[in-house]
Amino acid sequence: MIERYSPPAIRAVWADQHRFELFLRIEILATEAWARLGRVPESALPKIRKATFDAAKIAQVEARVGHDVIAFLTVVNESIGQPEARYVHLGMTSQDLNDNAMAVQLIDSSKIIARDLAVVRGAAAELAVRHRKTLMAGRTHGVVAEPTTFGFKVAGWVAELDRAITRLERATDEVAVGRISGAVGTHATVDPSVEEYVCAELGLKPDPISTQVVARDRHASFMSALALAAGTLERIAIEIRHLQRSEVGEAFEPFGKEQKGSSAMPHKRNPVMTERVCGLARVVRGHLVTALENTGLWHERDISHSSAERIIFPDACAAVDYMALEMAKVLTGLEVRPDRMLRNLQFGGGVVFSQRVMLALLDSGMSREDAYLVVQKAAMKALDDEGPGFREVLEKDAEVMKRIGVRLDEVFDPWAGLEHTDLAYERLGLGVRR
Repeated sequence: MIERYSPPAIRAVWADQHRFELFLRIEILATEAWARLGRVPESALPKIRKATFDAAKIAQVEARVGHDVIAFLTVVNESIGQPEARYVHLGMTSQDLNDNAMAVQLIDSSKIIARDLAVVRGAAAELAVRHRKTLMAGRTHGVVAEPTTFGFKVAGWVAELDRAITRLERATDEVAVGRISGAVGTHATVDPSVEEYVCAELGLKPDPISTQVVARDRHASFMSALALAAGTLERIAIEIRHLQRSEVGEAFEPFGKEQKGSSAMPHKRNPVMTERVCGLARVVRGHLVTALENTGLWHERDISHSSAERIIFPDACAAVDYMALEMAKVLTGLEVRPDRMLRNLQFGGGVVFSQRVMLALLDSGMSREDAYLVVQKAAMKALDDEGPGFREVLEKDAEVMKRIGVRLDEVFDPWAGLEHTDLAYERLGLGVRR
């Protein structure tokens, strides 16, 4: 991921320096485990524990030998010296380093992302409670539908963020496995107790059975959780973009005092933060396709997955965390316009109450077919730019007034039934009781 969309905390997790630090830690832990079994002399451990490396030098060696792990071992062993160096990487294969290091990187990335998603969730929860009584028009198919509240809309975001965080936690637990089982995974050259010791020290569970690689369905599941978290953030961003449209004007993402919206049109206040989130969600979904493709490897291993993973996992983790940070800013600084919401609720003279009018006519004894036609005709007339409003049209219909005239104020009450939305707040633990 380019630096623009790569938060420093995530970038540090996936930096080559950190990866090599993890490699070295794994090698030291493995020699400690071997020493417990008597295969490595205890006297060799002090020098091995003091091993160092230089990432730039590793890169130089890799340019010659064409293998990053061999280059790493060459540089590390030079820092240790003989005979102690010969105990490093004992019975191990490259993937014993790669899989374990990557599992730790994914866990560390997940913690950062979950923390930042929780901040978004907190900002959304605060908005939901603050605007619990802010009336607005609900919309389906982009068309005004029935009354709702902005707080209830945002409460839906809170619930989806909760699911995204839980899903990421489950996927992280699934990918938090390691292996020190040697070539083709049979433990023929590595005692299983070495694997158990190293994994325990790294905070991993030993993979019950692996080939020479941990099966990539685990990693695909993790990427799926990232893609779904990105989709949640995108859904929120899309909603805000729609609410910020000139014709709607109900909510606006933050806009700095010196911020510019367009190089050509000074009046523009473009929703660039939420648009950025939507764009990056597409990138993460694309990476999910690659992660799914990586599940099918040849025999006990190949490295077709490796080159792709060096791109998709750092990129996806960085993108999702960046999206979370952006959406936290958006929701914290969201400019909500209740007056505009209330005005839009009255669009067409109250066509959002069409179902309630129809239900009132049904209660009066009119057939559903007849009631639907009466209400639809009145609504279509009201939606004519030159025509009267919906309620006004109904008030001129003698049959309608005869049947439900005395109930018209009740039918056109925007709060009718909305007390049931309190249940969502209660279920989400947002401190609102019915």
